[in-house]
Amino acid sequence: MHRHLARSLLYVGVVLAVLGLSKAHATAAVPPYDYTSSFRFSWSLAYMAVLCLAAYGLGLPDLTRGRRAAVVAAAGAAAGGALAISALQLVAGTALLPRAVVFGSAVVLVPWFVLCATLARDGRSRAEGRDRVVLVAGPSEGVILDQELGQAPERPAVVVARLGVEQARAGGQHSTPLLAAARSGRASVVVLDRHAQADETVVAQAATLHAAGVRVRTLSLFYEQWLGKLPISELEQVSLMFDIGELHRARYGRVKRLLDVVLAAGGLVVLAVAVPVVLAGNAVANRGPMLFRQTRVGKQGRTFEILKFRTMVTGEAEAAAGEWTSDGDSRVTPFGHLLRRTHLDELPQVWNVLRGDLAVVGPRPEQPRYVAELSDKLPFYDLRHLVRPGITGWAQVKYGYAASEAGALEKLQYEFFYLRRQSLSLDLQVMGRTLRSVVKGAGR
Repeated sequence: MHRHLARSLLYVGVVLAVLGLSKAHATAAVPPYDYTSSFRFSWSLAYMAVLCLAAYGLGLPDLTRGRRAAVVAAAGAAAGGALAISALQLVAGTALLPRAVVFGSAVVLVPWFVLCATLARDGRSRAEGRDRVVLVAGPSEGVILDQELGQAPERPAVVVARLGVEQARAGGQHSTPLLAAARSGRASVVVLDRHAQADETVVAQAATLHAAGVRVRTLSLFYEQWLGKLPISELEQVSLMFDIGELHRARYGRVKRLLDVVLAAGGLVVLAVAVPVVLAGNAVANRGPMLFRQTRVGKQGRTFEILKFRTMVTGEAEAAAGEWTSDGDSRVTPFGHLLRRTHLDELPQVWNVLRGDLAVVGPRPEQPRYVAELSDKLPFYDLRHLVRPGITGWAQVKYGYAASEAGALEKLQYEFFYLRRQSLSLDLQVMGRTLRSVVKGAGR
């Protein structure tokens, strides 16, 4: 709750700071003017949006991990917003907003951003203490879950006890090890894997805890709610027969496609601006063709040719079609590295979106060779081809780019979560997190 409150307060603070200073300037001006009916009102709204995007992109208020990080992010967001609107005024050749409003808002908002980040951090600490988990599963599952919760969970939690099914099984009226572990660890959640769910004595103890107010989850449901993924080890064919928005909700499919076309049309404008910059960069540090084309597998298994700005040495890009691309790949040119870090290499894919090959959000399309290999090795891999692939996706913002079969398996678990939860709200969340990743420079 603290984290949601902190987000709301941050955005409310931006609105109040810009509106308040704008109104004060209009009143103090000689002669005074009506702020709400002037052209400056619409530009102040744009400034608010820029400040909010800058704060979100730098992880405010809920991703900063200390006071120093919060101060740096707050100063960066306020300064970035002020510089962005100042640059726009320079290009426009006129003062769209008074300097007192632009820089006054930035100064006022730095301590406000820090305060909101502190509130969110306090809420996160309390949440970490509140969700205390007792896990009944195999030993390897416990290690994996510890690692997952220590990275970037959707809901923070800590494992306070791990029991195997044999350890958790009741041996009589006075032998209830699961009850004892939950009570001694002050557990708020008990998680059972498939084998634990099949043991009547374990389920009976879980039912007692449930009646006492402890939440009980299957391992699959815990992964979904706390980690934003579906574990392969827990899935069976029948468990994957859930409604998929793009297939089973016609209205969602139409609205999603309409949103894709609108965003791609706007992306064409950005692409037109980027092309001369890329041509100049290629001439200096990335000699060769501007575009890279590659066959990918799309919806219902149909293949299409994906477009990107080329980032590898000419000849190596084509040779790389049969290899996984890794971080620090020596085949990537200096300018190509910049394109990847800023994600500008993906920009030509707006044309694929307009053609209907891609969506803005969806599972990332793979090469036919990889699809054939992974379909043989990974359970239910072809399920991801029931929807249109995307430029970005839930797996990209949660895990990044896979550089091995193990990475592809990890991504698949996030893609199953996306298919199960596919909705406009999740799509918008993915877009927001992608924007944050781009602002922070988290490229390949």
